[in-house]
Amino acid sequence: MLEDELKKQYLDLLAEKYDSEEKVATEIINLESILELPKGTEHFVSDLHGEFHAFQHVLRNGSGNVKSKIHDIFGYRISEDEINELIALVYYPEDKLKLIKSNFNSKEERCIWYERTIPQLLEIITYTSSKYTRSKLRKALPQQYVFIIEELLYKSNKYNNKNSYYQNIMQQIIKLNQADKLIISLANTIQRLVVDHLHVVGDIYDRGPHPDKIMDTLIDYHSVDIQWGNHDVLWMGAYSGSKVCLANLLRICARYDNLDIIEDAYGINLRPLLTLAEKYYDDNPAFRPKKHPEKKPSESERLQITKIHQAIAMIQFKLEAPIIKRRPEFDMDERLLLDRVNYNDNTLNIDGTSYSLENTCFSTIDPKNPTALLDEEQEVIDRLLASVQESEKLRRHVDFLMKKGNLYLRYNGNLLIHGCIPVDENGEMEGMEIDGRFLSGCQLIDSFEDHVRYAYDHIEQQDDISTDLVWYLWTGKYSSLFGKRAMTTFERYFISDKATHKETKNPYYHLREDEEMVKKMLSEFSIDPEQGRIINGHTPVKERDGENPIKANGKMLVIDGGFSKAYQSTTGIAGYTLLYNSFGMQLVAHQQFNSKENVLKTGEDELSIRRVVDKELERKLIRDTNKGQDLQKEIELLKELMSYRYMK
Repeated sequence: MLEDELKKQYLDLLAEKYDSEEKVATEIINLESILELPKGTEHFVSDLHGEFHAFQHVLRNGSGNVKSKIHDIFGYRISEDEINELIALVYYPEDKLKLIKSNFNSKEERCIWYERTIPQLLEIITYTSSKYTRSKLRKALPQQYVFIIEELLYKSNKYNNKNSYYQNIMQQIIKLNQADKLIISLANTIQRLVVDHLHVVGDIYDRGPHPDKIMDTLIDYHSVDIQWGNHDVLWMGAYSGSKVCLANLLRICARYDNLDIIEDAYGINLRPLLTLAEKYYDDNPAFRPKKHPEKKPSESERLQITKIHQAIAMIQFKLEAPIIKRRPEFDMDERLLLDRVNYNDNTLNIDGTSYSLENTCFSTIDPKNPTALLDEEQEVIDRLLASVQESEKLRRHVDFLMKKGNLYLRYNGNLLIHGCIPVDENGEMEGMEIDGRFLSGCQLIDSFEDHVRYAYDHIEQQDDISTDLVWYLWTGKYSSLFGKRAMTTFERYFISDKATHKETKNPYYHLREDEEMVKKMLSEFSIDPEQGRIINGHTPVKERDGENPIKANGKMLVIDGGFSKAYQSTTGIAGYTLLYNSFGMQLVAHQQFNSKENVLKTGEDELSIRRVVDKELERKLIRDTNKGQDLQKEIELLKELMSYRYMK
């Protein structure tokens, strides 16, 4: 009865919007027709790792989609040089306009170029919007030029009555100095139209220099979702009150010489940490920052970063211990390494073997209580957390991650997940106890997400199970984001024997090569195992060693090929992206993005050959998508409204 009453109230509210039978019928006709349009193009990217310029380029070119469509339209009509000029103009309209205009010898020459180029851009818009409704296209157009663009897009001169009208529109655009602004608007519209929806399959943060700029871009993007990566959860955890997450992200920023993200981008004051570091630490080769592609620090700056790196690393190791001790269900006692160090001779016993510790920085450690923070360290981490939670920009970015993000997503019959689904060697779902319940598979990951959201909603709470689980997602053996048995950060800093650095991967990473195993995992998440796929990030694909990103007979696609420059020496490429349109899927490999200057000069793109993942036997329509399901629900409600209100 209650459900019937609620439906009645909803239909009454709906009737206020559609207050006549004709309006209801019109909307039903509209939605039913939309269902028969081809599905829009989905664009998948992953593991951006702060590489804003490379990401922005991929976004501007739609992983080669813009170039492909320009070739479709003009391939046999204009020269290759003219095509490349047009491609560069669409990618970087402001910069390309400056270059082109600098070569004009006269005003007349410039006008001729405008009169040729604007119709070309309009033709590209006509082509790229051909599977959209006029209403959707109108929303994509720059509002200040909607009238002009629509008149030129839909011009009809069947009876020769409008020649002067259309010519005058073009002449007035040029005469009133609006041509450049219009061209920029048209180029940006093309970029928007070639991709209907963007999926970011994790890891926006860490390693690269500009994750904040990526976040600002995503906030302004027309349609996007995010599957949280382990590095994203680290930042979310820091904002949500996890001091150990905060220490980890600061350590990574120091390691990659990206502390200006903390100070300049997010306005977090690192002076207290520097003061502590200057007091207790000196130079240390194990903690010197990695070379940064955009910066060359002076010796004094490098030394400061090295000291900060040591100070925050030791705070991190100390903060981990209380969590491990109060959460036996995390099963991480083997990571209580500070408690096991022999401080008399600086050795550590691991699995029966004694290792000498090198490049140590134990000046703040009390051997009798090695995991206790100094009062100064406690004050520093408290002040840093307060500064993080007071950062308006970081709050806005984390808010967006929470609003648009999840640990996994079912979308158009596919499973999008950054890391892994924890399994054992036999392919059985692995799990752990949370809140007194043993959870595995989909239930485990759902519980992880519930706790991430609870920690975010209660940032004043610290050291509770939710905040601890956010950190566990970063480093725990049954974490769906980490996907390894242990994180050997301590060993990498202090032990030279690389055998101790090994981080054993979850069996998921070799079992995902097996088609039946992938189908089993799809079923676990209530996805059709015959039609669906898993789309994965997190682990760089070593194409140089012959690794194939298409696994399990096409049921598993791994699209982290290494946007991050830190990975490219081992992967041999600069990232994979994925396109999924109504005709099927294509995987795109990218060469290293050097600069937009080369694109501006030549129009050439850092893309390698697209690889067809599959080809749809029947072209997919909106009816076959998540959006189509939502529209069908709307249609059913409207039909109920028609019967309830207008056909009694």
